[in-house]
Parts: sequence; C-alpha cells; structure tokens
Amino acid sequence: MDRRTLLATSGGALATATVAPQAHALPTGRTERGRGRDVVRFNVISDIQGDLRDFGRALDDMAAVNPRSAGLAVAGDITPRGYDFEYAQVGAELRRHTRPRDTAWAIGNHEFYVPKWRDPDTLAQETWPNGTTEESLFRSFYRFAGRGTVHAETSFASVPVITLGTERYAHYHDARLWDEVWLSDAQFTWLEDRLWYWSRRRRPVMVITHHPLPNTVSGTRNKLYSSDYLQADRLLGLLGRHPDVFLFSGHTHWDLDLSDWVVRRVVPGTANLSGFTVVNTGAIQTGYRDDGKGGEVAVEGFFNQGLQVEVHKDAVVIKARDFGRRAWLKQITVPLTR
Repeated sequence: MDRRTLLATSGGALATATVAPQAHALPTGRTERGRGRDVVRFNVISDIQGDLRDFGRALDDMAAVNPRSAGLAVAGDITPRGYDFEYAQVGAELRRHTRPRDTAWAIGNHEFYVPKWRDPDTLAQETWPNGTTEESLFRSFYRFAGRGTVHAETSFASVPVITLGTERYAHYHDARLWDEVWLSDAQFTWLEDRLWYWSRRRRPVMVITHHPLPNTVSGTRNKLYSSDYLQADRLLGLLGRHPDVFLFSGHTHWDLDLSDWVVRRVVPGTANLSGFTVVNTGAIQTGYRDDGKGGEVAVEGFFNQGLQVEVHKDAVVIKARDFGRRAWLKQITVPLTR
C-alpha cells in the first residue's frame, strides 16, 4: 500500500461534508505597486489529502499575509481518495474562509484511490478496482475543477498559470504500474505551444503539476521519486528550453526547510544553459525528510507549509511559509531574462 493511502484509514479526515457559510472572496486580478512596478502576488500549496483543519489554517494565514492575492494554485492531492464527497468537503472548507476568487487545481495520484476501497469505510485492495472505472475518477475531478481536461491555462492577474496532469491512471493500463504519470501527445503539443506563446511575449510562466521531475527538488534523487513520469525526458525537453518557466511540484511532502527546495534544472540539448526554475511546494498534510537509507521519515511535530510567489517586472520572489507557526522559512529571488 502506498504510504499516502494509510492516511485515509485514520477516519478523522473522512467526516461527511457540511454546508459552508457565505463565501468571503478576495478581490480578483489585482496587482500592487511595489517600488514603482506592478507586482502580482499569489500562493501555491499541495497535498491537502483530507487535512481540512490545516487547509483552513493555511487559508487564514494566506489571507492575513497576502490579502490581495491574485490566486491560489493547488498542486494535486486535493482529496485523500477521490470520492465526490471528499471534493465537496474541500470546496466547503474553501468557502468557509477568505480566499482568492481564482484557483488553479492540478490532479494528483490521491484523486485515483477510490478503486482501492469497496466502500468509503472498507479498504479492499485485493479486489481492486472494486467496480470503479477510470473514467469516473476523471469525471469527479472535472466536476470539481470546473473544466473538461486535466491540463488548463488560466491567469493570476497578468501572470499565466498552466496546470498539467496525468491522463491515465497507470494501473488500469499496466498491472506493473500504479501512480506513474502519462501525458498524451495532445497535452505535450498544447504545452509546447503555450510555452512558446508566452516566451515570444517575454512573460514568465507558472507551471503547476503534482509529481516532481527527477533530479530537481528535494526528494527527487531518492528512489521513491525517481521515476514518477513515464515520459520525463520529453517533458524536461519542453520545459528546459525556457529560462523564465517556473515549475511547482508537490507529492513528496518534503520539508521546505531543506536546502534544495528550489533549484535551476539545466536540460542538455535545449540550448538554454541557465535552465529553468523548479520549486517544491511543501505540503498541507504531513512533512517528510530523507531517512539516510534511501527512504524517508516523517517530520516531527506540527507541519503545514506552502508558498507565496511575487512576480515583479524583472524578477520572481518565492517565499516558503510555515502556515501553522505563521512564520517565513526562507525566500529566493530569481531574475527574469526578458
């Protein structure tokens, strides 16, 4: 059993959804004037996985620190298992708090875990998929995200935001696989087109995806996360051509306090010797670090982390935030090439 599936057996995160009070949304599409230049601020989180209490705390902290946020990107594992009632719980919790109007949702592996359960209270992996179809899992995500594809483009004020995601749950197609990511030719073609579109306009692009690419941020040199993509080289080849691409990935839950929370990934053969920026998003639910044995170990104590991103005219500032302690962990400034 994947270690993430164990979270669902605890019961505490799987309470039935409640009706949310009236929404309190922040103004949308707003920019701020900073040192005489327009600044767009937004937030990125991932891996809620049923931890609605910490999700609420994160929303409250983001609203306090970044009250004019242009958007919220969620890099997958929105739910613990992908049940419709779990999506409803996330939506209800979101509406209970002050939040940006614009949210970009990426699909994660936990959105495909319903087939491991006979019913919401009975884990039954030996009878996978327990009558659940692959199509129904995608439909649940589409209904929640309000679109008909896993990949999409939106904008947070003037900043383009692209979400990517698997178009197959691998175990339905190959019994030897489970959570590996597969992208269609259509998604690759669409991504390449959008990256060149914004590159010609000299605009930085924020790419949101759940699974990390190999040899990038924390955890991706660990054997647990070295082969998440079935077409990793093809995706790296597209992203690696663009120095002003920022890729935000989740899945690992690895601590943002680690030194390789942000890296520049240079892809040979792309003619971009400065690489592109890759950022770990931390996690709302449970943190991990390397155990020194090729695996990982849970971070002790309270864990609830995410990012604030500030897009300036000439640079992008990325700040790591501890939502539970309401404290900044660190920040980095990445100059733009335009």
